[in-house]
Order: sequence, then C-alpha cells, then structure tokens
Amino acid sequence: MNPDTRIAPQSAPAEPDDKTVLGWTHTARFLTTASQLVHLPPTELPEIAFVGRSNAGKSTAINTLAQQKRLAFASKTPGRTQHINLFELGPKDAADALFADLPGYGYAAVNRDAKQRWQKVMADYLEVRRSLSGVVLMVDSRLGLTDLDQQLLDFVQRRVATGEVKLLVVLTKADKLNRKEADAALRQTQERLAAMATEESDVSITLFSALKKQGVADVAHILHQWAHAPRAAAALEAADAAQAPDGPLSPA
Repeated sequence: MNPDTRIAPQSAPAEPDDKTVLGWTHTARFLTTASQLVHLPPTELPEIAFVGRSNAGKSTAINTLAQQKRLAFASKTPGRTQHINLFELGPKDAADALFADLPGYGYAAVNRDAKQRWQKVMADYLEVRRSLSGVVLMVDSRLGLTDLDQQLLDFVQRRVATGEVKLLVVLTKADKLNRKEADAALRQTQERLAAMATEESDVSITLFSALKKQGVADVAHILHQWAHAPRAAAALEAADAAQAPDGPLSPA
C-alpha cells in the first residue's frame, strides 16, 4: 500500500429535507391506549412523549405535526382525557418510532383523586419507561413555564441530565406574540432550563404556532433526528468497520 494512501472517513448521512421529515410525521397512526403504565406494550422502538398543561395546545400541535385533523383527541372539557395514547410512525410493516400522548394536567375542574392518580402515572412513566427517548413539553408561550411544568420536569430531570432522554420545550401559540414578546419568552425559558444543562444533555426550545404553521418543520426535524439518530450512528459504525483494514496501516 502506498504510504500516502488513506481510507477516507465515512461521511455523515445527509440531513433530510422538510418534505422527508413532514412525510414521516404524517405516517403517525393510532396504536393503543392505556390508563395505567403496566398496560402499555413493551417496545424496542424509540418513544417520544408529548406532555403539557390541558390548555397548552398539545393535541392541536400533535395533529398539526401529523397533518391530520383528529389523530390526537382534544376533549371539549380540558383534563378529561386520562389515558396514554400511543401512535406508530414509519412504514406500516416496519414502524420506526412511537409518539406517546400523555394526559394534560393542571385543569382545576378535575377532582383531586384523579389529579393525584395521574401525577403518579406520569411520574412513573417519565422516570422508568425504558423505551422513552425524548420528551416534548408543550408550554403556552404567553405564560411560560409554570410550577406544574416544573414539577413535570423534575420527574424526568435525572434522565435528561445523563442524556438518556432528550428534551424539547415547544412554546405554543406563538402567533399571539410580537417579536419582542417572542424573544422574551425564549430568553426566560432558556434561563429556567439552564439548571438542566449538562455536557450529556440535549435540551432545545422552539416557538410554535399551529395556526401560522410556525416551527412545524423545525419540530419535525428534531423528532425525526431523535428517532433515527441511534440507527444512523449504528449504520455509520458498521460502514466504518466494513472499510477498516485487518491490521494497522503500513507501507506496501
């Protein structure tokens, strides 16, 4: 072998375009519903959970991402939807990810027992669900992170800090803000999340408007990357291994 010859490193896969990632989110389809954690099916697929206050626009955001009108059910009475709903994504015969729509929280009309029961279910889900790879927290951009949002973040903070679970805070209803207010909402949220940042963590924030379709492609890109990054990394490692020589490089 010529001493100047080098094996070129495998290049990283090209970033998918908007059409690709939005086409992927459009494949979302209902899989199952469960009122208790033990009733959720075990899975090896990466699972992305959507959480948020009952009036934060969570169901609307999911439907907008999926470009489907009634994928996620939005109850006329906030807080009444008390099940975890799972949706599959990817080809029908080879799903590659799951979305988990968790019940909204914080609605005053829900009785105390129901609130406590669902707080326990959500805490357990966020702390121990093995397939959970990312959490999307929906926050009304006009209100910012509330005490209840912070309680939810506390449930998943340990896993976020280690990089086991990624976090995206989506500031919804951004069409209600002017530019100055939007910048302030981003800055205040960043300040609140600073305590969760570590060398291993993956924490993002974005503005979102279902009405104006603002941030829809941005969120789709992040979720697509979450779902496919481990697989892409494994494929890259396999390609590198296939090209590697049997022994150390040496002159011919």
